[in-house]
Parts: sequence; structure tokens; C-alpha cells
Amino acid sequence: MFKTYLFLIIAIFCEVGGTMLLPVSQNFTKIIPTTALAVFYLTSFYLLTFVVDKLPIAIVYATWSGLGIFTIAILGYVFFKQSLSWQAILGLFLIVVGVVLVNSFTVKTI
Repeated sequence: MFKTYLFLIIAIFCEVGGTMLLPVSQNFTKIIPTTALAVFYLTSFYLLTFVVDKLPIAIVYATWSGLGIFTIAILGYVFFKQSLSWQAILGLFLIVVGVVLVNSFTVKTI
């Protein structure tokens, strides 16, 4: 199960990396950021194929998207100086709580 969650975490990081490269690619006109973006997204989806064999797809998608949203919001604040209201911060906190709860009570498949 450790390997499954490791793949999920790496898939999340790859998705976040690809998303963070979207503005850098300047509408896909910059070849290096665009290529890296594509590699990150493809790697993310490739790793997810292994994760959905072991965990229910609803749990995988909720975890992947929830932690991705959380991480992108924080990195957007840090690197792109995007503002976060206290309501947004509360919402991000609730997303993380939800992800922890969902994964705490997940029925693992073999």
C-alpha cells in the first residue's frame, strides 16, 4: 500500500508541476515549458493508472484533485503573488481535512 500512495503523491506533484507551467508556457508558445508541462501531465496520468488498480477511483480522484488544488493555491500565492482571502484559506484547510477523512475510511482493494 505504501507504493500505491507513493505513486499517488508523485502523480499529484507531477500534476501540480504541469499546472504551474501553464502560465510559463505562454499559451504553448514556449517550447521548453510546454514540453515539460506535457511530460508532467502524462507522467501524472500514467502513475494514476497504477493507483486506481489498488484504490477506488473516487478516492483517488478526490485525493489527487483536492491536494492538487491545495498545493497549486499555495504555490500560486508564493510564486505568482496571487491573493488568498481568509475564506479561501479556510476552504483549502477544509479540502485537506476532507482528503484525510476520505482516505482514513477507504476500503482498500487487492
